[in-house]
Amino acid sequence: MANRRGEKIGWIVGWFGSFLWVCLLSVIWLFQNRMIDGIMGIILFVIAITAIIAITPWRYPDTQYWKLMLPMYVLFFLAIALCIYRYGGLENTGLQWTAFFWIIPCLVPLIIIGRRTWNGND
Repeated sequence: MANRRGEKIGWIVGWFGSFLWVCLLSVIWLFQNRMIDGIMGIILFVIAITAIIAITPWRYPDTQYWKLMLPMYVLFFLAIALCIYRYGGLENTGLQWTAFFWIIPCLVPLIIIGRRTWNGND
C-alpha cells in the first residue's frame, strides 16, 4: 500500500478547516468579554481537533468511512447549534429555517464514500 500522504492531509486539514470558524468565533467572544461563550467554543474546538486526530481512517482501516465521519458531523452540527443558541436563536441571527438546506450538500461525502474503507480504497 502506498503512503497515501495526500489522503491523510486531506482528512486532517479538511476537518480542521471545518472547525476553524469555531475557534475564531470563540476568540472574538473572549475579546467581547463573553467568557462562557468563548470557553465553550474553545472546548468544543479542542474536542473536535482531538477527534480529528483520534478517529482517522488509517487507524481503523477496516471501518467504513461513514462510521468515522459520523462523530465529526455530530460535532460540526453541535457547533452550529451552540452558535445559534449563544446568539439567542434563529430570530436573533437573522436566519430562517430554510437557510439550513445548505446542510444537504455537506452530507454528500457520507453518500459518495460512506461505504468505503481505508483498506478497500486502493
